[in-house]
Amino acid sequence: MVLVSRVESLATRQLIPYGVGSIVWRVWGDGRPLVLLHGASGSWTHWIRNILPLAAHFRVIVPDMPGFGESDAPPEPHTADSLADLVVSSLAGVVSPPAELDIAGFSFGGIIGGLVAARLGRRVRTLVLLGTGGLALPPAPAPPLLRIQADMTPDEISQAHRENLRILMIANPERIDDLAVFLQIENLRRARFKSGSIPASDVLLRALPAIQARITGIWGSRDAFVGPHLEDRRRLLASVQPDLDFRTVDGAGHWVIYEAADQVNAALLDMLMEGGPARPP
Repeated sequence: MVLVSRVESLATRQLIPYGVGSIVWRVWGDGRPLVLLHGASGSWTHWIRNILPLAAHFRVIVPDMPGFGESDAPPEPHTADSLADLVVSSLAGVVSPPAELDIAGFSFGGIIGGLVAARLGRRVRTLVLLGTGGLALPPAPAPPLLRIQADMTPDEISQAHRENLRILMIANPERIDDLAVFLQIENLRRARFKSGSIPASDVLLRALPAIQARITGIWGSRDAFVGPHLEDRRRLLASVQPDLDFRTVDGAGHWVIYEAADQVNAALLDMLMEGGPARPP
């Protein structure tokens, strides 16, 4: 796809070993470091519509986390804590300590982002959670997805992925364009990390008290993973961040950073430019 090639051509690519493999990092722009972490079955391209607008203000740093995209898969068992440890170790090769940074994590990436923030302490100024799980909160009932069959034609495969995007990821069918379908197919094909029950677990909830960064949140109002339980997310995060900046994007689904990119980019810039003091110890 043209947009993917154009955005990637503007990046500096870094390959950083982590023991049994390597993590691919891509970097755009200059300024204060902003790390973007993608969702499950994703890659850096989950942020394809956000990177360049944010890179006009920040040094935007986006990995393919281990087991996703072009990065090597970590050894099993696959856990959120082991993945966060690898990200922290590798990040030191991109942002040298003790430099401060911000983190924004989409979905599964928000879980890992929270664990990374807990490990980095006051080095992280702001942590933005976007449609993130790991909070042990009620999920919406999971609707059945279309299965990809071996005898399907390429057009039938594309249509099945388009329908699955409508069911789980993007609320407005008009926003499910050819690029979204292409990214979904490619990212699923390359995903090897077994996220399993991590999104429904309490792994981020347990890490919240150790996070010293300012916490903010952005959710789509029609997030299929949340359903009628969006307010529960706000209340829980407000219990650890009393002045919580929590924003909903009306009409948007789970992949809010793609479906409502302009609104999310504006919200991210507002949250990150505001900065603010870290949470008290």
